[in-house]
Amino acid sequence: MYLGIDLGTSGVKALVIGEGQEPVAEASAPLSVSRPDAGWSEQDPGDWIAATERVLAALAGQGALAGVRGIGLSGQMHGATLLGADDRPLRPCILWNDTRAHSEAAAMDADPRFRAVSGNIVFPGFTAPKLAWVRAHEPETFDKVAMVLLPKDYVRLWLTGEHVAEMSDAAGTSWLDTGARAWDPGLLEATGLTVGQMPRLVEGSAVSGTLRDGLADRFGLPRGTPVAGGGGDNAATGVGMGAVVAGRGFVSLGTSGVLFAANDGYRPDPGTAVHTFCHALPGTWHQMGVILAATDALNWYAGLVGADAATLTAELGTLEAPGRTLFLPYLGGERTPLNDASIRGAFLGLGHATDRAAATRAVLEGVAFALRDCRDALAATGTAIEDLTATGGGARSDYWLSVIATALECTLILPRAGDFGAAFGAARLGLMAAEGVGAEIARPPPTARVIEPDRGLAEAFTEAHGRYRAAQSAISGLT
Repeated sequence: MYLGIDLGTSGVKALVIGEGQEPVAEASAPLSVSRPDAGWSEQDPGDWIAATERVLAALAGQGALAGVRGIGLSGQMHGATLLGADDRPLRPCILWNDTRAHSEAAAMDADPRFRAVSGNIVFPGFTAPKLAWVRAHEPETFDKVAMVLLPKDYVRLWLTGEHVAEMSDAAGTSWLDTGARAWDPGLLEATGLTVGQMPRLVEGSAVSGTLRDGLADRFGLPRGTPVAGGGGDNAATGVGMGAVVAGRGFVSLGTSGVLFAANDGYRPDPGTAVHTFCHALPGTWHQMGVILAATDALNWYAGLVGADAATLTAELGTLEAPGRTLFLPYLGGERTPLNDASIRGAFLGLGHATDRAAATRAVLEGVAFALRDCRDALAATGTAIEDLTATGGGARSDYWLSVIATALECTLILPRAGDFGAAFGAARLGLMAAEGVGAEIARPPPTARVIEPDRGLAEAFTEAHGRYRAAQSAISGLT
């Protein structure tokens, strides 16, 4: 059996899979986020360990850990976990959705070395600008930093005693030479750091260390269990979804939205605001278009009209051509392709005929058009997606999936019921590390059904997307 541990923002989830990769047992524990100031988002790394202890204890209580042969990790990306010489955190971790370092990010992005070497825009949520913020605003803390770890790698330190990161997560720091898959001394120096303050790098399917004997005995795990490098949350989900070869991808409709595409080569284009990161498997990369509000936009609207999201989407019936009402889902800024933290959303084209159903359709279409912008940005880099699996809470709505399939002009594949997300991908990586196997085991999950685009409405959706882009430009000029 193989164990995957996923450190999310809202909780830790652990999943045990068997020899045939079937789920055997799972457990989860919640986490909370501290917001001590506007735009700030922090967590205590000690809470991650406490939550991991709870899920391991729960699995041990189910008798699910005794036969584990490999462990894999996945987790939220970009967090700045700052350790002193004694490996204790110096302050709470600054999380991926913390925007306090927007000025530092802009200054770094103005330095052409960062885009040229990392292959990405320096977004405020990335790790490097957070260290620049600490250097400027908490210099006494900065001077004590002996090691910078990403969130899941702090859990690894607890599990193994090793300071190790892997390529997919490291690519989201702005310090990695993403093409060469190595820390870049010049980018680190520009932030006041050295390579010696960064963890050793391994591939996601490689062994990063072995489980400490004390933890093995405590939770009934075999001594010497290997711990894989693992992956950032989206890369691990790609492994779980079988999106590990060029042409395969997934669309995630969670709080945020992700259009993920696996690549067999490195093809950065930072100007598109596409994220170009190393994948969790050797010699592979992936790209993502990221929007900041997917189900978040629908849930916001549901709260506005006093209904739940499932009721709103169930009222819609069969797919219709987009109406005159448009919705721009920029409730807290946008990443791909706008890279604009200040832009805000809007309803446009409201009229007497705009009832609740029409506004609901506009919200679903607005998210779909934002994902179409991501598709177009990916295409500008030369990336095409042939197979697109749908995942996330929003994938429970057939109407929304039909909107997205038609807007993207792409068939969507719905997997059979089951968890094929980041914890599953982490468990697969644990299997690879333990057994010395490669990407051949990361096959796509079994298909339940497919959602085809409505070819008869393709022209109407293209026309509506054109109006959406025009509205986008108008709104950009107002912020």
